Amino acid sequence: MRRRAYLATGLAALTSFAGCQGGDGRDTGTASPTATVPAGSPTPTRTRTPGETAADGTPTASAASDGRYPVPESELKRGAIEDGIPAIVDPAFGSDWSGIEVDVESAFGGADSIEPRLGERDEVIGVVREGEARAYPLRLLNWHEVCNDSFHGPLLVTYCPLCRTGVTAVRTVRDTETTFGVSGLLWKSNLVMYDGLTDSLWSQVAATAIRGEMAGTRLELVPSTITSWKEWRSVHPDTAVLLPPPESNTVGGRDAVRNYNRNPYSGYESSDQVGLGRPDADDRLHPKTLVVGVAAADSARAYPLPAVREAGVVDDRVGDLPIVVTTDASGNLVAYDRRVDGETLRFQGAGAARMRGGGSTWRRSTGLALDGPHEGTTLERANDRTPMFWFSWADVFPETAIFGQ
Repeated sequence: MRRRAYLATGLAALTSFAGCQGGDGRDTGTASPTATVPAGSPTPTRTRTPGETAADGTPTASAASDGRYPVPESELKRGAIEDGIPAIVDPAFGSDWSGIEVDVESAFGGADSIEPRLGERDEVIGVVREGEARAYPLRLLNWHEVCNDSFHGPLLVTYCPLCRTGVTAVRTVRDTETTFGVSGLLWKSNLVMYDGLTDSLWSQVAATAIRGEMAGTRLELVPSTITSWKEWRSVHPDTAVLLPPPESNTVGGRDAVRNYNRNPYSGYESSDQVGLGRPDADDRLHPKTLVVGVAAADSARAYPLPAVREAGVVDDRVGDLPIVVTTDASGNLVAYDRRVDGETLRFQGAGAARMRGGGSTWRRSTGLALDGPHEGTTLERANDRTPMFWFSWADVFPETAIFGQ
C-alpha cells in the first residue's frame, strides 16, 4: 500500500459532515452542515484525471459505460482534504471494547483520556462470511468511514453518515487486492473513495468508479446489515468487533484517534438538513425516510420503514425475485429472498423477533429457520446495501418504485 501523509496542519477550524469532518480529529464541538475548507488550508494531495483513457491512451471501461461515468468534475464537492478522514487500514478485533482507553487531543490543548464503550443500542454493520461474524460499529465508522479488512478474503466495509449508507464489497480492483481511502470529496452528498491501485474515484453508495481509469466499473458487493450491538451479539455470540484506534491502525497512523464517545453527526438524522444541501432530491418521500432497497434485473423498489412497520411482514416481488421485508427486534429493516429449495414461501408475523413461513419459525434479524421442516436453513438477503436515507437510494435507482405508493 502506498501510504499518504496525514495532512492535519491548519485544519482545526474544519468541522463539518461526512467527507467534511474536521481533518485533525480534534473534538471541536458539533459539526456544521455547511462548512467548507477554509482559505489557506492544505490542498488535496493530488489532482485527478477525467479517466476517458488509460495511461497508454486506450479506451477504458468509462468510455464503454452507460453514459453516466465519468461524472463531471463540477459535480464533486470538496469537504475535506484527502485522508483528512483517516481510513482504517490495519484493523484489530476483540470480543468487546472493555478495558480500552484512548487519548484524544483536547480542543483546549493537551490530551483527554476517554474510555470508549459500546452500548446495547449502538448500531453496527454486521457481516457474516463462511460462518464467522464481525461487527463494525458506527461509533468508529462515523469518524473513519472506510475499513480495509481481510476477512475470508479482502473486504471493504464503508459507511457514509450523510446518506446513512453501509456498503461492503470485495476489496479488489482489476482482480488485485488494494486499499481504499477517503478522498474528502462528495458526489450527491455521498462519500467518494479512492483506490490505491489506480487512484480512481468511487461512489460509495453506487459501489462504482465515477472518475479515473476505472470509471464505470462496479465493485462486487458483499451482503451486510445494520442493527444494534445487542441484537447482533444475541444472534452471533462469538462475533468479533472492530476495535478503535490506536488498537486499529489508520492511514494517519495509530495517533489518528477520535473521541468515539461523541457522535459528530448528533442531530443530523432528525434535522431538515439533507447532505450538504440537496434541492434536487426526489420528493416522493421525505429525503431522510429510512428505506431498504431491493433491485433485481431491471426493477427496483424501496420499502420505507413506516410502511413496513405498519404492515409487519411484507411478501412482495421485485422483478422476478420474490422477497419478504420486515423489521428485526431492534426495529431495523431487513429483506430476504423467500425461495427455499425451489419453493416460494409465504410469511406472516410471529412476534417482534420472529416470523412464520413454510411450517417453520424464522428469526427476522438473520433469516434463520429455528424449527420445522426448514430448521437450520438461512434465507439469502435480498438487499445488497444496508437500509439508507431515501434520497440516496433514489440517486442510484432514480426509476425505483416505492412500496405502499
